[in-house]
Amino acid sequence: MRLETRAPGKINVCLFLGPTRADGRHELVSIMQSVTLADRLRLEDGDGADAVDCPGVDGVNLVATAIAAFRETTGWRGDPVRISIDKRIPVAAGMAGGSADAGAALRLLARASGIEDRDALHAIAADLGADVPAQVKPGRVLATGAGEQIERVPGVARYGVLVVPADGPLLTADVFREADRLGLPRSAKKLAAALDAVRDGLPDLPDELCVNELEPAALSLRPELGETLARVRAAGADVAMVSGSGPTVLGLFHNVKAAKAAREHFPGSKVAKPIGPHGGEVLAA
Repeated sequence: MRLETRAPGKINVCLFLGPTRADGRHELVSIMQSVTLADRLRLEDGDGADAVDCPGVDGVNLVATAIAAFRETTGWRGDPVRISIDKRIPVAAGMAGGSADAGAALRLLARASGIEDRDALHAIAADLGADVPAQVKPGRVLATGAGEQIERVPGVARYGVLVVPADGPLLTADVFREADRLGLPRSAKKLAAALDAVRDGLPDLPDELCVNELEPAALSLRPELGETLARVRAAGADVAMVSGSGPTVLGLFHNVKAAKAAREHFPGSKVAKPIGPHGGEVLAA
């Protein structure tokens, strides 16, 4: 058996930060949009035990956790599997690469096992991390709660996306701690107001709602990102923002050709396009 799928990275077209919940996670309101910058995952028969092969990535891999959680939750006792990951999304870059891989792994396991239960997959994903539920089925979603409560938004965001990676990772937990230190989180009442504004702005948000309220915390930890943001704006971006918890910087261009032209000014950058659910199809390899 050999199955393949893509694991699209995501951008937060907006991210409004709210208070901390009892479980330690922050409430938020975000439009999450999958893009064409994607990892590739392949599931094959394993040898003796489940395994994950991800060259160049050290430490605990969320895909291995996803496999174990899928087996435990569904009771599937199928033969061991090996999942190989070809990384294209920058690591620890604020584009949910690990979460995208976990969501893609759940799609592969569901097809391999024949247990394609959306509710079960969502429950497993929510336990794996706040970004994972939105990645089980790529596309555009309105995410609330800590990110695990998702509503599908039809269509895709209409941007060409300039992706400008930065040197070195920026850990999500560190950025959230800095956001708390800076007093950035909104009150529950103000977060509810942000949700109303986002709902009113859909399906395509006006530029003034395309903000990332984690950005000041990322800039506090990595001040040099401010210069990158300024350069992206100078290159013609309609919106420039830190991606998620950073350190990647995004330029959102209403004109895709303008995004491609701007890429010339940023060595190592990429241009991505928003994609819908078809970006996560599972295919026989």
